[in-house]
Amino acid sequence: MPAQRVIEANRSAVLLGARLEFVELDGDAHLEVRVAHAIKLAGIIRRLRPGIVLAPSLVENQHPDHSRLGQLVRDACRLARYGGVRELRKSPPHAIEQLFYYAVTIEAEPANITPVLVDISSPDVLKAWTAAMKAHVSQVSARNYVELQLTRARLHGLRTGGGHAIALFPNDPLVLDTLAAVRCGTRQF
Repeated sequence: MPAQRVIEANRSAVLLGARLEFVELDGDAHLEVRVAHAIKLAGIIRRLRPGIVLAPSLVENQHPDHSRLGQLVRDACRLARYGGVRELRKSPPHAIEQLFYYAVTIEAEPANITPVLVDISSPDVLKAWTAAMKAHVSQVSARNYVELQLTRARLHGLRTGGGHAIALFPNDPLVLDTLAAVRCGTRQF
């Protein structure tokens, strides 16, 4: 039920210190990749001017809305930086710094992109993330998503030599000002 999902998402956002904005597109299981949707999302990107954007993975082996939304967000990020789109001319163009994809399941992880692993081992971070997942009661009641995500995060964490990590998949190669910014790799030579 959409009203219940909105309540759950807002509860989760509060736990993470985030603010949500809901956008009406086509509705659950009816989402289509349309230019009008990408333009609507590009307008939000221009207004909020984020540096980093997260989107669902483009891999189609998941709920169809997830991969379609990933495509729309990718296209919106590109449209947000162009000045000539008629519907967007009222706000100045904005180029994000990086687009990352996330995967809800291992099946949705892109096989052809090396992930960036974000360490979430801090007890406070792990506790907030777990509570935020549990706030989505309608989702976690259908399948044990919390345990699935914690297990995946633990496996990624083991790769880093730490506790827990989340995998994000960059849309474009990452650019560093210095190699000193790289803390470690997953292979412990």
